[in-house]
Amino acid sequence: MSEQKPLSPWHYKPWWCQPWSILLTGVTLISGSWLIFQTIWITVIVSIPVLAWMVFFLLIWPQLIIRSGALDSYMEKSRD
Repeated sequence: MSEQKPLSPWHYKPWWCQPWSILLTGVTLISGSWLIFQTIWITVIVSIPVLAWMVFFLLIWPQLIIRSGALDSYMEKSRD
């Protein structure tokens, strides 16, 4: 019996759109804003959209892709 691996949208994304690169970019942007400006309100202004982007692409987007069934149809096409 072959064991099916769980569907992961990360297998179909390029290297620059992997979880590690999203986390690294977000942390670099937020910490870079602090290192450059050393002002809390600028860092907060930078971090709000960056954190929203990170939450969307690390938590929400993968679940949406799995639930949509897009990976199921992609896997069926690759088997043919």
